[in-house]
Amino acid sequence: MTFTYNDQNFKISRYPHSENKSLRAWSSADEHLLKYVEEEKLELKNIAIYNDLFGFLSCILDQHKPLNIIGYKSQEKALHINAKENGIKLDKNNLRNPLEALVDPISIAFIKIPKSMDLFKLYLNQLVEQLDDDSKVLCGFMTKYFSPQMLSIASEYFEVVEQSKAWKKSRILVLSKKKAYKAPSIKHSLALDEGQTLEQYYGVFSAKNIDFASQFLIENLTIHEDENTILDLASGNGVLALVAKNKKEDSEIHLLDDSILAIESSKINLSTKENVHYHYDDTLNHFEDDFFDLVISNPPFHFENENNIEVALELFKGVYKSLKKGGRFTMVSSYHLNFKTHLEKLFPQTKIVCSNQKFVIYDCFK
Repeated sequence: MTFTYNDQNFKISRYPHSENKSLRAWSSADEHLLKYVEEEKLELKNIAIYNDLFGFLSCILDQHKPLNIIGYKSQEKALHINAKENGIKLDKNNLRNPLEALVDPISIAFIKIPKSMDLFKLYLNQLVEQLDDDSKVLCGFMTKYFSPQMLSIASEYFEVVEQSKAWKKSRILVLSKKKAYKAPSIKHSLALDEGQTLEQYYGVFSAKNIDFASQFLIENLTIHEDENTILDLASGNGVLALVAKNKKEDSEIHLLDDSILAIESSKINLSTKENVHYHYDDTLNHFEDDFFDLVISNPPFHFENENNIEVALELFKGVYKSLKKGGRFTMVSSYHLNFKTHLEKLFPQTKIVCSNQKFVIYDCFK
């Protein structure tokens, strides 16, 4: 889709591609941020951009050499695709992840407020140390997703938290006059059985406890004697990989996740385990065909405020290619998603292992 800004046309597309024509690569909240800058005649220097999932703001504001905070491999790929489409040459030195220290002072930061309030807090925690006394942080969101937590979290870091009037069903929080900085913890601790504890960075899925779907899979997970090479797909904090490794200590474990925060969390949780490999990626394309004996997964279908199974279906195609002949794909999902119909198109040998009122576990064989 094309967006015109200051008489210049920008072509911005979604990555991964979606067949849902109602889904755009930007929202009114993105446009509102640009509108606010023009109305307030803000000088755009030393800017940082957060949670710009498809590179919309990054491409349009490229002439100002923004610092782009990239938390997902898919976000990084989308930015490169859209930059190339618009003739923009990206400076890799202007890409950071949310755990890296920011070196230079930031005058204006743009944040598309994420669904996860923990992630919003992690963004502010990284950012605030590099703000000057007169810096501003502009946070865009759609009004239907407003949460009072947005204001309470912002108030932890800033003396002034102002909310704009609504425009096209969006609003902006304008944060200024940072408070004295004292870094809080940016990790959650989760208790497991047998006294084990997991840690994960703010913004990783299921912060308070192991989510119920993963718990159901753990309770019913078996590892066969000949399943030596195992992938935890969409691995999150690595709990499924950890359980698999504990069940079969001599196995070779791989973890793959689109989120750098998830991958860094899993490195903490499996740091004592040998023969474990981490993959920060959103596809399985870099794996050889016929590589894995077993793939286990609690696949994603929530992306910010969207419910979308298209990403999971593409991952399933990658699973099929990377499994050995006779290899097994075991996954858990919410019952209402009815993944069995889709799985059977790839894996004719698909069966329900067990289920309850909310979740179902499938075994699929290549």
